[in-house]
Amino acid sequence: MIRYSSSGIRSCGRDAINEFKYLVKEAHKRGIEVIMDVVFNHTAEGNEKGLSVSFRGVDNCVYYMLAPKGEYYNYSGCGNTFNCNHPVVRQFILDCLRYWVAEMHVDGFRFDLASIMTRSSSLWDSVNVYGDPLEGDLITTGTPLSNPPLIDMMSNDPVLHGVKLIAEAWDAGGLYQVGRFPHWGVWSEWNGKYRDIVRQFIKGTDGLSGAFAECLCGSPNLYQKGGGKPWNSVNFICAHDGFTLADLVTYNNKHNLANGEDNNDGESHNYSWNCGQEGEFASISVKKLRKRQMRNFFLCLMVSQINYFRWDKKEESSSDLFRFFCLMTMFRRECESLGLNDFPTAERLQWHGHTPGKPDWSDTSRFVAFTLIDSVKGEIYVAFNTSHLPVTITLPDRPGYRWEPLVDTSKPAPFDFLSNEVPEKDLAIKQYAHFLDANLYPMLSYSSIVLLLSPDENA
Repeated sequence: MIRYSSSGIRSCGRDAINEFKYLVKEAHKRGIEVIMDVVFNHTAEGNEKGLSVSFRGVDNCVYYMLAPKGEYYNYSGCGNTFNCNHPVVRQFILDCLRYWVAEMHVDGFRFDLASIMTRSSSLWDSVNVYGDPLEGDLITTGTPLSNPPLIDMMSNDPVLHGVKLIAEAWDAGGLYQVGRFPHWGVWSEWNGKYRDIVRQFIKGTDGLSGAFAECLCGSPNLYQKGGGKPWNSVNFICAHDGFTLADLVTYNNKHNLANGEDNNDGESHNYSWNCGQEGEFASISVKKLRKRQMRNFFLCLMVSQINYFRWDKKEESSSDLFRFFCLMTMFRRECESLGLNDFPTAERLQWHGHTPGKPDWSDTSRFVAFTLIDSVKGEIYVAFNTSHLPVTITLPDRPGYRWEPLVDTSKPAPFDFLSNEVPEKDLAIKQYAHFLDANLYPMLSYSSIVLLLSPDENA
């Protein structure tokens, strides 16, 4: 979108292209990958009554999924559906992707409503699509395909080799393919199930402790059976669609009134919790709980296998969150065990409940804890208490070692993350000495912790 460029339309847009290339180059210098969010599921031409500004005027029946009388199929929720698996259309899409890789050097793509790209095209028949007739080949327009030609082409294209391909594996027509998107061994998925389960568990919803544990392990229940790996799941809690992280802990309901849509736009099922009061104007105790919940969400994301923040406000009231996010991100990078190439096994992962080795997977459980062997950190203990009640937990016994607190989201900054730069860090740890000496730790309601195993100098 050329308006994002400071050079605008100067030199017929060529300066804007160079500006984008410079952006990508500078991002790469800093170790940042550039993933483009692309929309190949619909255009701005609306339904059959819309304006003709582009593809409709070029070839309406080629570029759009059409019913026999010319009506538009609407699997996108935007009035039309791009005819992705038509030979002409899929070549156009492939050419677009090649351009952004070869010319702009982006590192990958996230495909909006990617399930539309798995649906059969209008004029579907084997001669039209593959060039050869197949006996009994009769597929209704929009039928999900097990081997979509477009996905096949993108997965095996030499120019796109090594590029990250991420599918938002659903569409507005009811097709939901999280865990079963045709992947050819190279696609990852926008894990909407991770988002929904984590949102519900962290706010204290019953019956999800087992599902939450699966999320922490990279969702093997979704990907392992089909030969997938943890990297097939792109874990997220908030994105550019729907509630921001602050919204998630501030509102029970959406309030999209300022944009003139009468609150009809946007997702209504956000699994959010306002922590006791609706809206930004709330008591001090509610605001403290909201920040705690935001830390809980982020800690969960950072300790999950492979996986909207107002950065312009980081020096104001959210500076403590900015610090916490930075330190948690650094901690994740340092831990070998939090980015495994395969799903963790019992050799390094052990689940716990309020007592070691006894996890509670019952419908009323709001507590999940685990230890993880890490080649860099030694051993890590992580626990989530999403109950409204505090609990004192018993830690796993490790003779000759003792557990030391690193993260406790119930604490105010800077004691929520006890980095070496924290003043009075030793004093903060000593306050828990009588608990830790007895191999115990007190957890407040709606809190999460990370403990590290250290040699016991008094052993």
